[in-house]
Amino acid sequence: MGLNDTPSGERIHIGFFGRRNAGKSSVVNAVTGQELSVVSEVKGTTTDPVYKSMELLPLGPVVIIDTPGFDDEGALGELRVKKTKQVLNRADCAVLVVDAAVGKTPADEELISLFQEKEIPYLVAYNKSDLGPVHPADGQEISISALKRQNITELKERIAQLVKSESFPRKLVGDLLSPGDLAVLVTPIDSAAPKGRLILPQQQAIRDILDADACAVVVKENSLKDALKKLQTRPALVITDSQAFSQADRDTPPDIPVTSFSILMARYKGFLEDAVKGVAAIERLQDGDRVLISEGCTHHRQCEDIGTVKLPRWLTEYTRKKLNLEHSAGREFPEDLSPYRLIIHCGGCMLNEREMQYRRKTAADAGIPFTNYGITIAHLKGILKRSLELFPQLHQLISS
Repeated sequence: MGLNDTPSGERIHIGFFGRRNAGKSSVVNAVTGQELSVVSEVKGTTTDPVYKSMELLPLGPVVIIDTPGFDDEGALGELRVKKTKQVLNRADCAVLVVDAAVGKTPADEELISLFQEKEIPYLVAYNKSDLGPVHPADGQEISISALKRQNITELKERIAQLVKSESFPRKLVGDLLSPGDLAVLVTPIDSAAPKGRLILPQQQAIRDILDADACAVVVKENSLKDALKKLQTRPALVITDSQAFSQADRDTPPDIPVTSFSILMARYKGFLEDAVKGVAAIERLQDGDRVLISEGCTHHRQCEDIGTVKLPRWLTEYTRKKLNLEHSAGREFPEDLSPYRLIIHCGGCMLNEREMQYRRKTAADAGIPFTNYGITIAHLKGILKRSLELFPQLHQLISS
């Protein structure tokens, strides 16, 4: 997977914030070297967050986010400010663009407080410094001119310093394998599968297996049993799409671990333990309880869609309760989760780690259990223990 194909969830998200007419869009265009955002003297030209995936040296694959002015007014202005605040939940770092001639305003100070509250590393960029006073540069401030392209290279280098590189990059599955190991991937190809390609977690798993110098064998769910018989080497594990969990469990010998792409993705995104603890709430659901099923992407819904059709059906059959099932998709996620009794989230492959952690924390702060598709389906199918055998600590957690 090349830089141009890097999924949004694996890109560094850089948000540009500030008041109207501080020059945010001009700074974004200068930093990217593209006419990414519309620039105008009219206040409030940027009315919605603008997202652009690109490669930005020296950072590599990033998502640039240009936001509406934080001092916008009126009913529509309030909605735009709300959208800007939502961007804070997915920004890995922030650039506060301040008009050098005006200096920091209460709106800018409020943004800085939000950066600090959410622990977002940030820079203050005093734009239009060719027209106003030059502010001395320090660890968190820099004077620039988007119009004259002054200190833009330095700004990019300072942004790169905000984002800490990982000394030990996270692995989806590679750390569970040794060189020469064999992993079997079960990938159903049905009406809900994307035409002509594998879904993102499957692509990532294959690449991660190859990076671990292991071997990946990819089969459909109806071919797993025969494939295992033909293999001369015992697989180190079987990874299945959650929808095929039951069949993978039946067709895989007991001595071979079985887990799912969704469970591995929850571990990769840092919320697997919470998901395992949260799934127990299914046993406490009562008639009328509200359950939120949340997707991180906005793919076209098919007749047998996992989130809107299969999972609700399995949940209703298992609990035998009349539940109020609600759905959210893409970047939309309720700020108030208190009305719900359970949150069931997808694996989050299209969301970056910061946004997944924000959603998990929002649920935790409200005292609402939070789990994911893979853990939920394994629980409903009675194979949760087996699906967690690769993770002894979690396996012991549900066994105790």
